[in-house]
Amino acid sequence: MGRYKKLLVAIDGSESSIHALRQSFKLAANEKSWITVVCVVPSYEGDLDLVGVGNIMESVRKPCEDVLAGVKSVAESEGALIKTVCEEGEAYQRIIDCAETENCEVIVMGRQGFGRLERALVGSVTARVIGYSRQDVLVVPRNTDLGWQRVLVATDGSKFSRAATERAIDFAEAYGGELRVLSVVDVPPEFYGEAPEVVDNLTKKARGYTEDVKKRAEERGIKTENFVREGETYRAIIDLAREQMADTIVLGSHGRTGLRRLLMGSVTEKVIGHAPCPILVGKA
Repeated sequence: MGRYKKLLVAIDGSESSIHALRQSFKLAANEKSWITVVCVVPSYEGDLDLVGVGNIMESVRKPCEDVLAGVKSVAESEGALIKTVCEEGEAYQRIIDCAETENCEVIVMGRQGFGRLERALVGSVTARVIGYSRQDVLVVPRNTDLGWQRVLVATDGSKFSRAATERAIDFAEAYGGELRVLSVVDVPPEFYGEAPEVVDNLTKKARGYTEDVKKRAEERGIKTENFVREGETYRAIIDLAREQMADTIVLGSHGRTGLRRLLMGSVTEKVIGHAPCPILVGKA
């Protein structure tokens, strides 16, 4: 317990974000964490000289205040203590700034119900928060419950996936859960005919990555099962999550600079778009 002392929950008034808030109450109760809830409205771009400044600013902030009033009612009904913050500006920037100001270790966000095309995009705010923030990000799809009894973690041996495996091991240990460790061999089909030795070498490396995680987890008393799959990485992760009825998927996020951060990483983005359970993106 105690991985996260302070949670930041980003709210936009949607059912998805309210569901994520309710799930954050469970995490906060178990972790004995403080919760800050932030709602962001766009900055007013009009000419303040032509209108009453007080009236226009009150009008701009009203949707935010209304959402937070509803949030307070939800929190009271569930006996949760929260702090609310209304921010103005670019949503992802204000969310990250608030997480920094409040010294939060994790940002909790909802995931809208996506259509087939939209799933590939996740949502610009979520993608940017994950791409730019230094905090872990927990994305909670609608109609899913956060849990740690069956934790699926994907590893490719990088320092970013090592950060994710540490999160997964910590939570599995804290909640008496089991670990499913997956490494995926994702190569073009022609490799199997033209360079089978390359595929064999990648498979051995993948097996080594999972064995390393299993060893560390079992040293801490965690029941662990390893999987090495071939195919498209995000599909392999999603398929195994469904097969194993995973409660939470834990992934790493590659550190990026500048505009590359906006890409977030196609695997992480697609997993979030299709996942049947909450996803924790652990930062190195």
